[in-house]
Amino acid sequence: MFDAPVKVGRAGLRLPLALLVALTCVRLGVAGLAPLSADEAYYWVWSRALAPGYLDHPPMVAVWVRIGTALAGETAFGVRLLGPVAAGIGSVLIFDAANRLFPESRPGVIAAALLNATLMLGVGSVTMTPDTPLVFFLSLAIWALVRVDRDPRWWLLAGLATGLALDSKYTALLFAVGIPVWMLWTPRLRSCLRVPWPWLGGAVALAAFVPVLLWNADHGWASFLKQGGRTADWRPEAAARYLTELVVGQFALATPVIFVLFAAGFGVAVRRAWRGDPAWSLIAALSVPGIAVFVQHALGDRVQGNWPAVLYPPLAIGAAAAAPRRWWPKAAALGFVVTGVVYAQAVAAPLQLPRRFDPTLIRLAGWDRLAVEASQVREQVGAAYLASEDYGVASLLAWWAPRGTVVVGAEPRWALFAVPRAGAGPGLLVISERRREGPDPHVWKQAEPAGRLVRRRDGVEAEAFRVYRVVMREGADAARLPRPGGE
Repeated sequence: MFDAPVKVGRAGLRLPLALLVALTCVRLGVAGLAPLSADEAYYWVWSRALAPGYLDHPPMVAVWVRIGTALAGETAFGVRLLGPVAAGIGSVLIFDAANRLFPESRPGVIAAALLNATLMLGVGSVTMTPDTPLVFFLSLAIWALVRVDRDPRWWLLAGLATGLALDSKYTALLFAVGIPVWMLWTPRLRSCLRVPWPWLGGAVALAAFVPVLLWNADHGWASFLKQGGRTADWRPEAAARYLTELVVGQFALATPVIFVLFAAGFGVAVRRAWRGDPAWSLIAALSVPGIAVFVQHALGDRVQGNWPAVLYPPLAIGAAAAAPRRWWPKAAALGFVVTGVVYAQAVAAPLQLPRRFDPTLIRLAGWDRLAVEASQVREQVGAAYLASEDYGVASLLAWWAPRGTVVVGAEPRWALFAVPRAGAGPGLLVISERRREGPDPHVWKQAEPAGRLVRRRDGVEAEAFRVYRVVMREGADAARLPRPGGE
């Protein structure tokens, strides 16, 4: 059916492999030089309080951060270490899977190039988010799935990889649903249902996900309710706006020409799957559920730009197999140029852009100086700790504040973490001016304005904050956050 022996000359692989190694080295450099984002600092906090689940996501990103920081220290490089490495290994998996699915055209190099040239993977490989391990494990699952026809024992690895993808992000369920759809749609694979291997693969996937299920059961299904509650949104009057945002967002994150190639490849996959082609049926089965769910969600609410990351590995293979050979070098070149500009802006900010046009300014800039200035104000007003009611701000203060500074996160989510509860007493609360509300009276029994702080880069304001001298109520939902170096 597929997984036919594919002979690729070593000489023909030297240049692509050399370019992949060079790209990985560049990504490792960017990973070490760019400041952490709020979400990354938050996941670093997770890594210091490992658990089978968290309010926002499953635990895999915390495990990866823990491994990276154990190997390279509690630095931005350590937090992100596994990202570039996983992207490099995942590229090899996609290369091999594409060649085995389509041995006549051998589109492996094209598939790997298109996937790497997307801004989604380009940024995702130098930052540490749940999408980073998600894309890697999905690539591993596809690599195993293309082998199951020749040796059904590969179902075990496919199941394990799918389970680990579910441990990375719940959107992996859309990928997992596609696997039985593919089997039922493809006549030759239906016979696999009479042997134990696919069932054992499913059992392995479930076993890998059981800790997340148990954690949710022990915590009132907090994570499932938070993520699953989004599916019920229904606002048809805003559907046109949300659908437009979905398309425009993916147009940017895939980069324009690659987006067109993804769309063309998806169209070919659906058409060929309808005719019964097993290879194209796999691409269609792994893509259709996700696309359908994201379009449905856009009828009632905004689809976050990174959610469709689950679709990128199969779409890259489909685009590579369907695209005219003269298109892909231009598509990949444009994607790498766009990604390179983002890398340069994140590390050195050579372009002086207005705030609204510079996401690196909004997300990354000025946190180190803000933490120092906040700590200075804390000392001036006689406060014992820094605090924030925003989990991202609290996590970045914990990452950047001077040694010996106590940092407190004050909101209900911290009650789900295995971190020390914060003691009562006076503190300095930092609140973004983007939030109109003042200090939460359920947490603070006293709150007095203590000034204003601004984080900026090269004189360009990124965000302003109000600061308050506060006194915490006894028993408030607040936690003392970990600090780098084991503080």
